[in-house]
Amino acid sequence: QEQTADLKYWVAFTRIAGLGRARYSLLEQHFGLLAEAWQANASDLRHAGLDERTTEAIVHQRPRIDPNAEMDRLAEHGVQAITINDAAYPSRLREIYDPPRMLYVRGDILTEDKWMLTVVGTRSATAYGLDVTTELSGGLARYGITVVSGLALGIDGAAHRAALAAGGRTVAVLACGLDLVYPVSHMRLARDIEKHGALVSEYPIGTKPRPQNFPQRNRLMSGMSLGVLVVEGREKKSGARITAEYGLEQDREVFAVPGSIRWGKSALPNKLIKESRAKLVERVDDILAELNLSMVPRQMEMLREEPLDIDDTEKTLLSYLSEEPQHIDDVCRQSGLPTPAVMGALAQLELKGIIRNTGSMNYIRIREAESVYQT
Repeated sequence: QEQTADLKYWVAFTRIAGLGRARYSLLEQHFGLLAEAWQANASDLRHAGLDERTTEAIVHQRPRIDPNAEMDRLAEHGVQAITINDAAYPSRLREIYDPPRMLYVRGDILTEDKWMLTVVGTRSATAYGLDVTTELSGGLARYGITVVSGLALGIDGAAHRAALAAGGRTVAVLACGLDLVYPVSHMRLARDIEKHGALVSEYPIGTKPRPQNFPQRNRLMSGMSLGVLVVEGREKKSGARITAEYGLEQDREVFAVPGSIRWGKSALPNKLIKESRAKLVERVDDILAELNLSMVPRQMEMLREEPLDIDDTEKTLLSYLSEEPQHIDDVCRQSGLPTPAVMGALAQLELKGIIRNTGSMNYIRIREAESVYQT
């Protein structure tokens, strides 16, 4: 309840310019609750570690901001506010260098959205680019992958529409407040996405789609995803290039669709492939195999099932298993448990559909621990 009551102050602080990741952390560490930080005087803010410029910005802007009114505005536009501490916050987004402390959402981010892939490309797409985007995005959606893009014209719009047409989920990340839709021509598409996915932004209500917001938006698209698929884009001054670069910096897999060497709009994916910075993609299976996602439909089914009973040994072993393969010897060493006990417990977990042997006694977890543990 404390966190719920504190939410309006998180929202209010997003109205104050210049509060990035580091300054939010200082406020949280010093005050605990942002409600306390909101009431703090200049001396207390400086004592928390804020510089003079930021302190003055808070002191001067705070009287013009009403936290309760901010929450009313969100409710009016059907927007949820999710903090970085919220369970609904995309887990992979927390891993990036500069994760937003607050996300605004219209629609819902669900458990199955843990498997996301970003699809990007040029606004002025070719017929080839649109056709490939439709085929690949629809295929990903049918496999239970949530398709992420930026709601722009061209490749973005085609990716969202294909995911919806396939009966899948899709997330659009915007560079403006969620009371707006940009471009306006995608108003109907945005409504459809809200029903079968989510519109997401780090910008508060009323924020216009300024040019400087788009590169920042792109880091969220790659950050919340397992990887980035580049369909078409020019080599320079391209939003798709920026997203691919962010993906590489964030240690995400980058994929690219090859095109004619005579098409300027295929220059970016062709170069990424040529430089071995992206995996060449011809069909959906190329992406699924690279990301080990062939089991996603079964994993989604299990995430919706009732929690399973597991004993203390199984619970201990789960804490050492993840989506990355772990050899049984490493599990024994980390857990400190005898090999026979580990072997027996791993066999039980595999029978329950919680883990999988990927070969040579390497195990991965295919069901989240949170959905397994009894409370």
